[in-house]
Amino acid sequence: MPKDKAVREIEDLPGIGETTAEKLRSLGRDTLDKIAVLTPHELSEISGIGLEAAKKAVQTAKESTTIDYETGEAVLARRKEIGKISTGAKDLNELIGGGVETEAITETYGRFASGKSQLGFQLVVNVHLPRDKGGLDGGALVIDTEGTFRPERIEQIAKAAGLDPKKVLENTIVVRATTTEQQILTLERADKLIQEKNIKLIVVDSLMALFRSEFVGRGALNERQGKVNQHMHRLQMLADKYKLAVYITNQVMDNPGILFGDPTTPIGGNVLAHAATTRLYLKKSKDEKRIVRLVDSPEMPEGECVMKITPTGIKD
Repeated sequence: MPKDKAVREIEDLPGIGETTAEKLRSLGRDTLDKIAVLTPHELSEISGIGLEAAKKAVQTAKESTTIDYETGEAVLARRKEIGKISTGAKDLNELIGGGVETEAITETYGRFASGKSQLGFQLVVNVHLPRDKGGLDGGALVIDTEGTFRPERIEQIAKAAGLDPKKVLENTIVVRATTTEQQILTLERADKLIQEKNIKLIVVDSLMALFRSEFVGRGALNERQGKVNQHMHRLQMLADKYKLAVYITNQVMDNPGILFGDPTTPIGGNVLAHAATTRLYLKKSKDEKRIVRLVDSPEMPEGECVMKITPTGIKD
């Protein structure tokens, strides 16, 4: 490889051609950063190249990667550009700091009919609103894993919000995923769609349903959690790269180890808990009321509020 050739992809590394690069990508080692943290022995073992070639490849990868440093002041200035999508309920907006944030993952979990999907429908509509009206003036990508997406409901909420239902549906892309492979690939191939359709919100409803049904038993747990971890990291990467918001819903189970209090526990374990930026627990109350509890947030204190699911959408 000529010394003046820029190293941008893993196939640009010495000793690594297209075939080896594809093998590394299939193993999840798809960036220069991921090659740079390997030892030469590890790279040689997983790629099949010689140890000396692996040494040169790892060293070149280290020299070709950079770490961007910035001050806390710079981070604060950047965070002032964060967009927020209104939930439709002022109390809920206040609970989570103004709305569902861009460059972050907001998770809701709760039992059946607790309002998780309904809040998702409201966000799908509201993201189309101008920024000064609680939206991001963009479209939505919905990954529907349970067959719960209802365009009729979107029409109903859009009309109430003063939007053209036809335009809202035209700018809402829906993928009905029936396997975890389809769910994962939708995000892997989403870059072009996000740019062409000005996607500012990704909804996954629900994130764990297919993983839960396909990976059964303790023997499959490690593989499942590994895939979920990669899936969540891809969501966060897209949120950061395109400055969009991510909203995911999650299923629950009863934890038999909790003898007192509410045994409701979200699926996904620590992998999901650590990957989500904001976690909300939704619980059904009387009639159209739902109790929303803020379980985790990097900046807002724990608390609760009440929202209503009405024919025209989410309200106080």
